[in-house]
Amino acid sequence: MYNFKNDYSEGTHPNILNKLIETNLVQQLGYGEDEYAIQAKDILKNKINNPQATIHFLSGGTQTNLIVISFLLRPHEAVISAKTGHISANETGAIEATGHKVITVETADGKLNPIAIERALQEYALKPHVVKPRMVYISNSTEIGTIYLKKELEDLAACCLSHNLLLFLDGARLGHALMAQDNDLTLADVAKLTDVFYIGGTKNGALLGEAVIFKDPNLAEDFDYVLKQRGAMLAKGRVLAIQFLELFKEDLYFELADHANKMAMKIAKTVKSKGFSFLTNSTTNQIFPILPKNIITKLNENYLFFVWKEIDEDNAAIRLITSWATDEQYVDAFINDLKRL
Repeated sequence: MYNFKNDYSEGTHPNILNKLIETNLVQQLGYGEDEYAIQAKDILKNKINNPQATIHFLSGGTQTNLIVISFLLRPHEAVISAKTGHISANETGAIEATGHKVITVETADGKLNPIAIERALQEYALKPHVVKPRMVYISNSTEIGTIYLKKELEDLAACCLSHNLLLFLDGARLGHALMAQDNDLTLADVAKLTDVFYIGGTKNGALLGEAVIFKDPNLAEDFDYVLKQRGAMLAKGRVLAIQFLELFKEDLYFELADHANKMAMKIAKTVKSKGFSFLTNSTTNQIFPILPKNIITKLNENYLFFVWKEIDEDNAAIRLITSWATDEQYVDAFINDLKRL
């Protein structure tokens, strides 16, 4: 069985393992004050063209979303998200458990736009009887594989600025978004247009880890206190820092995301050639082909994937995810099996 269910089935890229072994007995300060963290942060600051940015390394996406959102919002404030957003659909109510409402918005493509935000603001305008929208949460790439183009992110940023809203971008799959064939955003653009975002390592070659980046250091004041209080400050912070150092010192991060996207697009090309359609127009490493159920059953004999959405009695959309380590021979095998069915 080959697993297309997620992009973290494998462990980590060998470069990271080798670096961890190479530096294993080199003594370092703890709690993120090691020399590898300093180097990794300097590289990231250079890539986003912001030497003043504040950067912290956390272990996972849900932890990052929970801590960033609860840190930035006051008790009566809420966050606006697409209904498909990870904080709404896949985090067990983590944000609500901190006391902050997630205001969900229906979207056709998993992306928010200024019109949707304006509607949410109107719906929650009866102060002080309703929660106060204070943050906009977006994912790039989204949970259904779509990406934000530069103009879309610029429009969102302008809307948030005009309404005094913080813009937070979940970058669990940011590498895949930036390496998508139709993308026109750079990492520096993302850093400039958002108030805070993170670069996901877990889904793109790291053992674990996300790099949280605050554009304005004033916004991040005392964030380290909160990390410690929430149990998110690793004593051996070097474990996270070394991974981001290896991923970004020679742009390995982008190479890995590019490979994952190419494997997904290779499958997508075959799906299209067979005359099948897709749930969304994804150009990243998540694709959602709509296939007859009898074909899905046959494919499921050799490949693992999620049946994402029932379309009708005979057809369903499945989700296929390719990773940085996806072996092309298994992609070719899947393609050949699909062609035969």
